[in-house]
Amino acid sequence: MTDRTTSRTPRSPFRSAFAALAGTSIEWYDFYAFATAAAIVFNDVFFPADMPTALKTLASFATFAVGFLLRPLGGIVFGHIGDRVGRKKTLVITLLMMGVASFAIGLLPTYDQVGVLSPILLIVLRLVQGLAIGGEWGGAVLIAVENAPKGRATFFGSFAQLGSSVGALLSTGMFSLMNMFGDDAFDSWGWRVPFLASAVLVVIGLVVRTKLEDSPVMEEIHAGQEKSGRLPVAEVLNKDWKTVLVGVFSLATATGGYYVVTSYLLSYGTDDLHLSESMLLNGLSLAAFLELVVTPFLSLLGDKVGAHRVVVGGLAGVVVLAIPQFMVMGTGSVALIYLMMLAMRFVMSALYGPIAAILADGFAPHVRYTGISLSYQICNLVFGGFAPVVAVWLASLAGGAYWPPAAALMAVSVIGIWCTLRLRTYHRRRAAAATATAERTPVPAGA
Repeated sequence: MTDRTTSRTPRSPFRSAFAALAGTSIEWYDFYAFATAAAIVFNDVFFPADMPTALKTLASFATFAVGFLLRPLGGIVFGHIGDRVGRKKTLVITLLMMGVASFAIGLLPTYDQVGVLSPILLIVLRLVQGLAIGGEWGGAVLIAVENAPKGRATFFGSFAQLGSSVGALLSTGMFSLMNMFGDDAFDSWGWRVPFLASAVLVVIGLVVRTKLEDSPVMEEIHAGQEKSGRLPVAEVLNKDWKTVLVGVFSLATATGGYYVVTSYLLSYGTDDLHLSESMLLNGLSLAAFLELVVTPFLSLLGDKVGAHRVVVGGLAGVVVLAIPQFMVMGTGSVALIYLMMLAMRFVMSALYGPIAAILADGFAPHVRYTGISLSYQICNLVFGGFAPVVAVWLASLAGGAYWPPAAALMAVSVIGIWCTLRLRTYHRRRAAAATATAERTPVPAGA
């Protein structure tokens, strides 16, 4: 297997890691702002007042889900650009697209103002978000992993993953702040502020990313050390389709499960149990802060004991906590609810942080952007965006009970354990084949 780094010394690994963190934080802030608004306000703002509550909730989550439809396409398009042109230029484009779409959402007219045009415009902007985020994750991961010192790829790769918790923390924090102005103010204008504020964050992110140097891996690709006449997506689907498929299922809990324990949990708590929105938003903010703190340490542990072991441990933790987290919601105890939110986010940090380095190991450098983007974005399409919708549907089949979504989360996590172990086997086989090829290659005379 071709190493994730090159013979050259990586340049400024911490600068590259910070650039990955800054950009993904902003993009995930925008993404989670939409997820939070879809759970608590979009159903009233963009849909008719006389629609049944359950139907409006499903429609609101459906607007969230459509953004995932274009994520695989975004992975292919921007993966191609990232593999052929460079990681840096691609990341600047995706950041601009995400920021413009989010700012525009904050300016959208309501259903009462323009009727059905309102949700249509919301869906269009959501699709732009999906296309942008489809190309963001792969590049951010690689700019950090490919510049990491030897033996530290899991740790530095986790900085791109930290963008998820930073974005969630900023998003839920902004919505909690706006919620303090009261329900009337929040429903009329307060929900718009988090989207409009993203413009400031995008400017900061662009300053950081435009000053970033591309990874040394790209220099070797441009120098011709990695050549291929095929399109990156064609080569990945021909040679590494098993890695893509197993990668999809190994990521399922980290993506779909994440939305079940955030967006659906928020909807279940407010709509079914009539718990305080502010209380739940504060709990999610605390959980996001915990994720931000523990993810680097769990990823550093992955460099020490093996990233696969840490991921499997996290998935096992999700299996154990899936039902208890929903069970304590019914008690109304703030302390218990917060405790379970924190516990669940801790174990999910163990599987989300190290996965970047694991996936990067599975693909050759000249198709790596495309390969990891396909795995991640197909997973998000299948398990991510529709997770809250499926969770609401499963719960409705059982009269609003929480156990069907919890059981589905457990089942996906068990499958994820098996696939993560298979991914490790594929990595070992690839490494063994690369070593055997190197040993058969004749050494030029005088070398």
